[in-house]
Amino acid sequence: MSHLSDSQLSKLKQSLEERRTELEQHFADEHTGNSLLGDSLKLSTGELSSADNHPADTGTETFERSRDLSINTSLSEELHEIEAALQRIGDGTYGICEISKEEIPFERLEALPYTRYTVEHAPDRPGQGERPVEEQVMTPPPSGSGQDGQFDDAGAWEAAEEYGSASSPVTPPGRDTVEEDA
Repeated sequence: MSHLSDSQLSKLKQSLEERRTELEQHFADEHTGNSLLGDSLKLSTGELSSADNHPADTGTETFERSRDLSINTSLSEELHEIEAALQRIGDGTYGICEISKEEIPFERLEALPYTRYTVEHAPDRPGQGERPVEEQVMTPPPSGSGQDGQFDDAGAWEAAEEYGSASSPVTPPGRDTVEEDA
């Protein structure tokens, strides 16, 4: 830690302790009932039954709950990293990259006080730079579907006409007419 002055180290330690207090307060509020994450979805929404709700309402509640749980997981990991950084300050190993053993610049520590790595040795974050899995099964549009491969809505009816409309019967492939129900 010789590359950090006493005032720099004190500033970083204070920053870590303040953030730790914020996170501990967040989790304490959760356990004292100021958060509904611990409750069931039914209790957290306040609804007696989900039968009278539109499915999209339930989907929204599920999404929000999932998002909140994900945020809590991220905050819990941050709290763990902060505790480890405070331990490294006590051990005298704070500000030293765990991989290269180089000094981590003060500017980086100021931006991310619990980091264990220099920028060059920082591990990639999971999911960073990955494309959505849906792209693996996407097919290109049919050839001639418009300028630059984009669908031209001017010809939309011609493309969909063979499938019929709400007021006309659809003729199944291989038949000339549709049999009416008697």
